[in-house]
Order: sequence, then structure tokens, then C-alpha cells
Amino acid sequence: MSKLVTFSQQRSAWLILMFSALGLEASALYFQYVMLLDPCVMCIYIRVAVLGLILAGLVGSIAPRFWIVRFLGMSLWGVSSAWGAKLSFELYQMQANPSPFSTCSFYPEFPTWMPLDAWMPSIFMPTGMCSDIPWTMMSLSMTQWTLIAFVGYSIAFLLFIYPGLLYKKPTNPYS
Repeated sequence: MSKLVTFSQQRSAWLILMFSALGLEASALYFQYVMLLDPCVMCIYIRVAVLGLILAGLVGSIAPRFWIVRFLGMSLWGVSSAWGAKLSFELYQMQANPSPFSTCSFYPEFPTWMPLDAWMPSIFMPTGMCSDIPWTMMSLSMTQWTLIAFVGYSIAFLLFIYPGLLYKKPTNPYS
């Protein structure tokens, strides 16, 4: 447990979170712009969850020894990973059990104070359909892989929540 406490208070732990999520975002953009796979609305929402993980890693890496910074980073991490898993599961259900009555929207519904699709349409504008499964690897769709990734982030969050929020008392090397 003490190793987890120490690791959660190191900048490298938070940078691993940030760069792994950045890798997911880079993969999404590769699929969109190199492989020409159009993202759907749910895919865009999943990108926002990945962006939350990137921000969580960034916040946590600012000052990982301070409890309040870790708390903010952990909160963002927990919400983003759970929300991403929920969205991935919903998209998987749409693809596995297609229904003409259960479709996703053509336009994202971002809040008026944060219209990501207007600010960065090249990243947050959906152009595909949710029921499409354009890519698979090892017989798993992209949606299933994102679900696995978000479940992994959620498990990592659960492993880090208690040690990450513990206050580690500095030891006196002279006593």
C-alpha cells in the first residue's frame, strides 16, 4: 500500500494517465483523418471523456504532492473514466442490437457555454452513424476496445482512489 501511496504522489503516475489518454485521442484522429473513418455523435462524446482523462492527468501532474490537486485530478479521472465506459457501453448496445427506433443524433448536444463542435469542428464534429462498425481488430470493434480501455481506466482509478487521497506524512530522516 505504501508503494501505491508513493506512486500516486509522483508526477510520473499522472503523466502516464495523461499520455495514455493522449494516445487514445491521437488514435481517434488517426482513424478519422488517415483511415477516413467518420466518427458518430457517441464517438465524439467518448472523445470528450478522453479529453477529461487528459485534463485529469495534467491537473494531477501540476503538483501531485498536494492533496487538493490530487483530489481534483482523481475526481476528474473518476468521472471521465466512468462516463467514458457508460458511453462506450451504450454505443456497443446500439451496434450489437440495432433498432430503427434507437438511433443517435446527427448533431452533438454540447452546452451553450462550451460548444466544442463550434470551437473545434475538426475534432468534435460528428460525420458518421452510430450503427456503423467500420473497423475491427481481433474480432472486437473499436467501440469494444474503447469500452475495455475505459474499464481499465476505471479499475486503475479504483486502485488509486484510496492511496491517492491519503496524506503521506513526511518522515524525518534524522529521527
